[in-house]
Amino acid sequence: MLELQANLTGLRASSVYKTSPRYLIDQADFYNLVVEGATDLQPLQLLAVTQAIEARFGRDRTCEQSKGPRTLDIDILLYGDARIDLPELVVPHPGMTERAFVLVPLVELAPELRHPLFGQPFASYLNSVRGQGIYLHAGPPV
Repeated sequence: MLELQANLTGLRASSVYKTSPRYLIDQADFYNLVVEGATDLQPLQLLAVTQAIEARFGRDRTCEQSKGPRTLDIDILLYGDARIDLPELVVPHPGMTERAFVLVPLVELAPELRHPLFGQPFASYLNSVRGQGIYLHAGPPV
């Protein structure tokens, strides 16, 4: 979080959730949260910042398996109401409405937030992701 505070103002964070792996089952659980903040950075500048933070925490994208274990993964889910469709960045994040590990903390943080393309409240997608193995993390901060 401290790393993000340098580039986001008004930073708010959801609770931390422990989630079962969804795509490659033979790996450790993940810890997920959603943060919100304002920035003067353009989308690709923000992406560069998040990828630099991941690298400082040991992430090496050249050595990892897709959907496999990683030290840190920071996704840009939304950028205001913007629609971005570039090879390196798609916003709104295309899989966010299918993933409990995104929706549950997102709805906790911003319960009235609506999908900028479809106009649906993100809370309306929660029923479709039930049973995906997401639990409020009761331990110390990760």
